[in-house]
Amino acid sequence: MKRKHFEPAAILLIIYLSAILLGTLLLKLPVSEDGPLSWTDAFFTATSAYTVTGLAVVDTGTEFTLFGELVILLLIQMGGLGIMSFSVIVFILLGRRIGIKQRLVVQQALGQLHFGGVIRLVRNLLLFSVAIELIVACFLAIDWVPQYGAAKGMYYSIFHAVSAFNNAGFGLWPDNMMQHADSLIVTIGITSLIILGGLGFTVLVDVYEHRSFRKWSLHTKIMITATAGLNIFAFIMIYLLEHGNLSTIGAMPLFDQLQASWFQAVTTRTAGFNSIDMGEIHSQTAFFMMILMFIGAGSSSTAGGIKLTTFIVMAAAMITYVQGKKDITLFYRTIKPEYVIRVLSITMIAFFTVITGTFLLNVAEDKPFLPLMFEAVSAFATVGLSMNLTPTLSDPSKWILIMLMILGKVGPLSLVYMIAKRRECHFKYPSEDVLTG
Repeated sequence: MKRKHFEPAAILLIIYLSAILLGTLLLKLPVSEDGPLSWTDAFFTATSAYTVTGLAVVDTGTEFTLFGELVILLLIQMGGLGIMSFSVIVFILLGRRIGIKQRLVVQQALGQLHFGGVIRLVRNLLLFSVAIELIVACFLAIDWVPQYGAAKGMYYSIFHAVSAFNNAGFGLWPDNMMQHADSLIVTIGITSLIILGGLGFTVLVDVYEHRSFRKWSLHTKIMITATAGLNIFAFIMIYLLEHGNLSTIGAMPLFDQLQASWFQAVTTRTAGFNSIDMGEIHSQTAFFMMILMFIGAGSSSTAGGIKLTTFIVMAAAMITYVQGKKDITLFYRTIKPEYVIRVLSITMIAFFTVITGTFLLNVAEDKPFLPLMFEAVSAFATVGLSMNLTPTLSDPSKWILIMLMILGKVGPLSLVYMIAKRRECHFKYPSEDVLTG
């Protein structure tokens, strides 16, 4: 029974590592690389793509051939939607029955509370994902086809649409999106995909099936309102912090400053695209962005971090305690105490994981502390932003980031459940007060 309890998380970890290893082998093929690529760099790139992080040790658009870029694109799509989702679709097409064990693994991969209805969810999310990626790719082509020609412009549009919806942050230009910072089409298209991908599949299905806010689930209500509020707050903060920085947005016209601020506000929590020079941002901006990255986006989405709902429940618990109330309520619904324990556990495990990663990076590298911590948070939160540091790191530091990306993808709490020995306790110890605060 214990083996079965831990089986889904263990299977997921094996699947993730297998997919990354296969991606590494494909990227090392002569047909994939334009120049010599070390095994560490190939494994790092495959990990970054499959975990939909976006950190890059080499320039994707120049160091890889078309075949190599397509391998990265496939890894992004598989990592974003989940390899188990693809497996389920194959089983459906072959007419195979999907058992309880497979449903449990899919439930774990998609972050669902129940495994009932996960197959229908997989089918819907795959159809929706492909449809929305193609629609926005056509929208981006309005800008890029005239610039790069029909074939190249459409390919760029599809690649970046898939990368954006899956919150990966991989770009085919050396400066990522900086040269398109003044394009309204690119700003609207990319940020829309990032927001949709970051909300989570459960939210998108709920909004589609129930058009009334009153009928939405509590999770959907939290995600919609908190995403809107946090994005607007981040947009205002980034503009205020950076509008005087001539190396980022300070030299732009006002409208372009607002565009770049909005783009960076949306992408920082989850996607990793950048339309400004991240190496030139102020230290206070970098710290604020680390907070956004650590929070992340939605559960069951393509994003990382502790998840927005975790942050909201934790904030609600704090407010409830300050107000002297007993029950934690959100949108006229009571949050169970066990969920509060869960979000505290997630936050503390994530915090110690980031701290450990930051410490190890500082041991391995003789570089400033802030950029190294920024790198650690970005890797764990599977965001992909970097203060122009990733390509300069040593191999030991790259392996530290690889571990952080895998931990961020699988989820540290899932790993703890997998290796911990959970015992049912049939007795209760006497209670006693402890001095706190």
